Amino acid sequence: MIEIEDAPDLIDPVVIAAFEGWNDAADVASSVVDHLMEVWNARVVGAIDPEDFYDFQVNRPVVGTDENGHRRLTWPSTQIAIASPPDLDRDVILLRGIEPNMRWRQFCAELLAACDELGGELVITLGALLADTPHTRPIPVTGTATEVELVDRLKLEQSTYEGPTGIVGVFQDACVRLDIPAVSYWAAVPHYVAQPPCPKATLALIGQLEDLLEVSIPLGDLPEDARAWERGVDELAEDDADVADYVRSLEETRDTTDLPEASGEAIAREFERYLKRRQDEG
Repeated sequence: MIEIEDAPDLIDPVVIAAFEGWNDAADVASSVVDHLMEVWNARVVGAIDPEDFYDFQVNRPVVGTDENGHRRLTWPSTQIAIASPPDLDRDVILLRGIEPNMRWRQFCAELLAACDELGGELVITLGALLADTPHTRPIPVTGTATEVELVDRLKLEQSTYEGPTGIVGVFQDACVRLDIPAVSYWAAVPHYVAQPPCPKATLALIGQLEDLLEVSIPLGDLPEDARAWERGVDELAEDDADVADYVRSLEETRDTTDLPEASGEAIAREFERYLKRRQDEG
């Protein structure tokens, strides 16, 4: 079991989880949790024992030097951190790790037991997948929830996906079996620029968290990084006629299939986030 160290009583904590690997195209989901840990000054209070869950020939330990000049070995693992965002009336539990190589059910059970010990009341999992979407348009984000009340309140849908799944899907199923409310957001990353990072998709997931939590999240350099990323992909496309033609075809398909009212709703949501952020910063 995971030992939680020096954790205070938390206020209505919500769990936000992301795992590197199959569920994390371009490192988008794990980048969200990394960003939240930084801007919310999160503190690590526990970690899962990697010996039971990771194949060290697949996920190798890393050797490096710490701030004191000492050589240190870092093992692949999944950490649990806590944060108290200043503009949020509840605390946050952050799970950040790597998709395990074995014993997935035990892995999920131990993490959820630790979250229960900390008082976690809602689980939000984040993921990203490669898709036929143009980099020049807003990054599509799909959301699902395990309970009808959440589906209605957040205007989501219950997943109809059938096929292989990763640790995010197994973690979501574990929440269902334990009767823990859970929401999952997935960003669609343009498959022709699959190499990390993809700050535009990271921003898209953060926007969904802002809507769900009803809070403005400090964005730091992410907006400028996203603009620079898009400019860089534009330049690559301009140098390759085949890529440029392909991007134009994706744009035409996207613009044809997107309903005007849906686009209007997305613009309205983004404008509301902008106004709220201006108000919070003022």
